[in-house]
Amino acid sequence: MFNLPLLAVSKEILTVGIVVGLIFLVIILLLIFKYGWLYIQALASGANVALSQLIGMTFRRVNARVIVESRIMAKKAGLDYETPQLEAHYLARGNVQNVVRALIAADKAKIDLGFDRACAIDLAGRDVLDAVKTSVNPKVIDCPDPSKGRQTIDAVAMDGIQLKAKARVTVRANIERLVGGATEETIIARVGEGIVTTIGSAETHKKVLENPDSISKRVLEKGLDSGTAFEILSIDIADIDVGDNIGAKLQSDQAEADKIVAQAEAEKRRAMAVAREQEMKAMVVENRSKVVLAEAEIPKAISQAFREGNLGIMDYYHLKNIQSDTEMRTTISKTGDDSTKS
Repeated sequence: MFNLPLLAVSKEILTVGIVVGLIFLVIILLLIFKYGWLYIQALASGANVALSQLIGMTFRRVNARVIVESRIMAKKAGLDYETPQLEAHYLARGNVQNVVRALIAADKAKIDLGFDRACAIDLAGRDVLDAVKTSVNPKVIDCPDPSKGRQTIDAVAMDGIQLKAKARVTVRANIERLVGGATEETIIARVGEGIVTTIGSAETHKKVLENPDSISKRVLEKGLDSGTAFEILSIDIADIDVGDNIGAKLQSDQAEADKIVAQAEAEKRRAMAVAREQEMKAMVVENRSKVVLAEAEIPKAISQAFREGNLGIMDYYHLKNIQSDTEMRTTISKTGDDSTKS
């Protein structure tokens, strides 16, 4: 009777142990189901990744498949990167697989590219794999970029003739300057500026047409790739055409502008002359009015002279005779002028 409680306790302990064991077994099976194939794949490839590391990746929200496949890829290519290195770059929002592929390509091409530099290039927003490919296989950049809407670089020679040029720039990526180096847009802008300067300094457009490679030589001498992520290998003038006669057009526009200015000045002078004429007419009318007013004062003055005894009757008649004689002479002179004109 005293052994029954002990037996009951033993059964409970056994039951708890079985439950715990089942739970542990289920966890093991889940881990094997989730990580077993990755673990076996890494182990078989010689790029061993501990099961505890795979479990830890889940808690760190790291894609274990990406890390394992990247490590296997690097190991098979003769490179060995530790799992924490790959995890750190993944957590920094980097493209781990792209970085590993770039490192493998650089190693095969004998390009000096370390893991840290590759990660820095990737985190800077550059495609490190494309950079390595461009370093191995140079690419051609059209100048100007047709996607921007411009088809040619237009420049005017010293004789006023416009030339339309297209250039193709062969560049190779400079791995050491990828971080902080200028992009393709800078190369295109600098080459375009060099072409415009070279054509603009030419005495005639014919010299440029006769020797278009002079543009390439002068542009290359300027060291346009300094501070960029590329190394310019060559600049080739793909096409060059003659455009408009800008000099003649500018002269024509200037002559037309001068003509308009001269017409405006002439109109201004004419308006001033008309205004002056009107002013003079107004002055004549004003003076005539003054004369009329003055003449109106004469009878008053004569009357005043009579009253005061300063003018006699004979003096008055003598004055009237002189006035009549003057009017007659004026009339005769006007008649003679009219007959002469006839």
